[in-house]
Amino acid sequence: MKYLWAITGFIFLSIGVLGIILPGMPGTPFLLVALYCFSRSSERLHQWFLQTEIYQNHLKDFHQKRALTKKAKYWILTIATLTLAIGFYFTPSVTGKIIILTVLAVKYWFFFFWIKNSEDLN
Repeated sequence: MKYLWAITGFIFLSIGVLGIILPGMPGTPFLLVALYCFSRSSERLHQWFLQTEIYQNHLKDFHQKRALTKKAKYWILTIATLTLAIGFYFTPSVTGKIIILTVLAVKYWFFFFWIKNSEDLN
């Protein structure tokens, strides 16, 4: 099972790095999943990831202080909102639309009230 966690971690790490490089694609959520997968795979792999520049630049504040940069929050919210808006538009049932609106409201509450801005912590 640990090998599966490690492989999954490297897959999400790759997608996260692409998200850092490509404009319009957030990398932070994928890097967070990679961090989780590496922590489940082995202590050595987890410690390696904690020492990388990717972790230091993009995840350290979130992992230690539950904070993201305003830019990261903006991109995550934008991409997720667009995805939910497309789902809302194409969902024919009222129940489905209510669920999507609930997810949207919880997502914004989470980002505005639970996750701090890393710029405010300095």
